[in-house]
Amino acid sequence: MIRTRPLRERKALAFAFDEAAEGEFEGYASVFGLTDQGRDVVAPGAFRRSLRARGVGGVKLLFQHDAREPIGVWRDIREDERGLYVRGRILPELQRGRDVLALMRAGALDGLSIGYQLVRSRMDRKAGTRVLLDVDLWEISVVTFPLLPAARITRVKRNRFNRTDAALAAALRNFSDDLRKGP
Repeated sequence: MIRTRPLRERKALAFAFDEAAEGEFEGYASVFGLTDQGRDVVAPGAFRRSLRARGVGGVKLLFQHDAREPIGVWRDIREDERGLYVRGRILPELQRGRDVLALMRAGALDGLSIGYQLVRSRMDRKAGTRVLLDVDLWEISVVTFPLLPAARITRVKRNRFNRTDAALAAALRNFSDDLRKGP
C-alpha cells in the first residue's frame, strides 16, 4: 500500500482597493457658444493651443481664483463638442479641501470658472459680444458664482469606503499578505 501525503495547496486572492475616487469630481469649466455675464463667448478650439503647451499638470485647481488656495489637481482637461470638460481631485488632506468637498457634496458649491490670459479674440458687433478664439489657460477654480452660469460641476464622487469598510479592507489586506507568506 502506497501512502501519499496530500499536496499542500496555497491559494491567494489578490485584492485591489481603489480609494482614488475620494474627492474626484467632473464638470464643464466653459461651455462653447454661450454668452457669459461679462459679454464674452468662448469659441470651440479656444483652449487647444494652451492645453497642448501646458498639459493638464500646467493648469492649477484653485478655490475662488485665489492663487494662495490650491485645493487639488486636475486629472483630465479637454475640449469636447460641448465645451471644456474637466475632471479633478480635491485633496481631502487639506482643511480647505475637506470644506470644499463637503460643500460640493451638499450642492452648496457647484460653480467652475476659468482664469486665463487672452491671446486672440474678435468682436461680434451684432451680438455685442467678444468671441474668445485663443486663450492661455492658467487655472480653473471652484467658485460660488461662475461668470458663465452653465459652467458647473456635474458630478462629485464619494469614497466607497466608510470607516468600517476601511477597517475591513485593512484586515483583508493583512490576511492576503499572510496567505502569500505561507505557514
